[in-house]
This record gives sequence, C-alpha cells and structure tokens, in this order.
Amino acid sequence: MGDSSGDRNAADGEVPLHRVSLDAFSMDATSVTNDDFARFVDDTGYRTEAEEFGFSAVFHLALAADEADVLGRPPQTPWWIGVRGADWRHPGGQHSSIDGLGDHPVVHISWNDAQAYCEWAGRRLPTEAEWEYAARGGLEQRKYPWGDDEVDDGGWRTNIWQGEFPRTNTLEDGFLTTAPVRSFEPNGYGLWQMVGNVWEWASDWFSPGYYRVSPSHAPTGPERGQSRVLRGGSYLCHSSYCNRYRNSARSQNTPDSSMGNAGFRTVGR
Repeated sequence: MGDSSGDRNAADGEVPLHRVSLDAFSMDATSVTNDDFARFVDDTGYRTEAEEFGFSAVFHLALAADEADVLGRPPQTPWWIGVRGADWRHPGGQHSSIDGLGDHPVVHISWNDAQAYCEWAGRRLPTEAEWEYAARGGLEQRKYPWGDDEVDDGGWRTNIWQGEFPRTNTLEDGFLTTAPVRSFEPNGYGLWQMVGNVWEWASDWFSPGYYRVSPSHAPTGPERGQSRVLRGGSYLCHSSYCNRYRNSARSQNTPDSSMGNAGFRTVGR
C-alpha cells in the first residue's frame, strides 16, 4: 500500500510503502449512480446535506444557475463556485437536472450522506486500505488500475481533464463532467473507473502520518480527525494540477462537504 512510482504529493502521506493484509470483502462494481440514490431517497425521503444547507460546490464550466445563485469563489481555487440550489438532482445549479444521467455517478454527496445510504442498503463505505487493494485489480505496485501506462497511451482509459486546466477542456475522452459509470474498461477485479470520473469517500479519518503507524492487518484509519479520506481523483484531475488519479493517491474533505465531482461506492458488511 502506498506510492511506489514516485508521483506522490508530499502533503498527502502516500508513504512509507507498507504491506497490508485484509479480510475478504465484496465491492460495488461501480460508483453509486443517480438511479441508485434516487431509489434510496424515494424509499426514505432523505435530504442530503447540500439540500439542507441550500448550496454546494460546482465547477465553473458546469455552472447552470442565475448569477444571483453564485455565493462566492475561494481565492485559492476560483474554478470552484458556491452555488445556491446545487445538489444531487441539480449538479450544475437550479437550471440543471439529472434527466438522462441515471447511469452517471451521483455527486454532491457528503460523507454523512454516503453513510446514510449505506445504512439503508445494508452496506458500508470501504476502508482506505480496501479501496486501494480493490483499485489495483491484482496488479501489485502499479500506478493505475490497468498498470503503469499513462491514461492516454493507446486511447483514453478513464475520465480526467484534457487541455489547459481550468479554462479549456478539449473533451478528448468525450466528457466535460461525469461519464456513465460503465465507461472505459474495468480493472482486473471487474471494477469500473476506480480512478477518474468522481472522487469516492472512504470510511477513514484522514491523517498524513497514518501510514507510519498503521497496523498491518485491516487498518481502519486514525481514531479521530477533522476530515475524511477521498480516493481515486475525478474528471477534473490533470497532470499539471492534480495528479491524484492514481491507485495510491489520497485526498480529504470534511464529512459534511459536498461537491460536483465526488460520490462513493460501497462494500459488503
């Protein structure tokens, strides 16, 4: 487990490389889709945190809202916009919908929302170690789920950014934002788009120093923290800005945060 290619982001804690053993588990072949999440909402009446808060984070080229709905842009990442009315049913804002996107990954889902879905489905979020094991698809110490070849070597292998981030996406892989969950090719374990498309929540609290103290069997992350682990990168990843569409790459966000490029998949209890 960890970075073996040298492409790590220093602050993310992708090292030291360490051996981990796991108990058997099953994993969803794809990210949870809009159709999947709609069944959960129809059955329970659940309202996501983005719906409760009244806003979520939208990438600027995906914006579909009135100017009055734009709540602000972080100065460090101005391509992200806080948008009133953005949620899982309206991923770009109030003028967008998920019509025709039933097989796309659900987005604008917080860690807490994902937990609620898991409780309903009788599933759970994967640990970070389970997620990385699954992403590798049986290929030990490889950079990507398909091996070490780059994403665009011989044809696009997953949904990431092409062009000049964040202004121009040349759409060489066919998608500005999310792609259907069964696009491209599955890895050796039959799992689709473990990297790219959307970030996926893991169950663990995040700590950049955890790998130095991680147990060797079935690690579950630190006992406490301020943010939860996200894995796999998204349609916004690009080598010039975010090279986290790798098996070992790690990111984080607070458990009540939601954004237009993050979803989840589940594992068996």
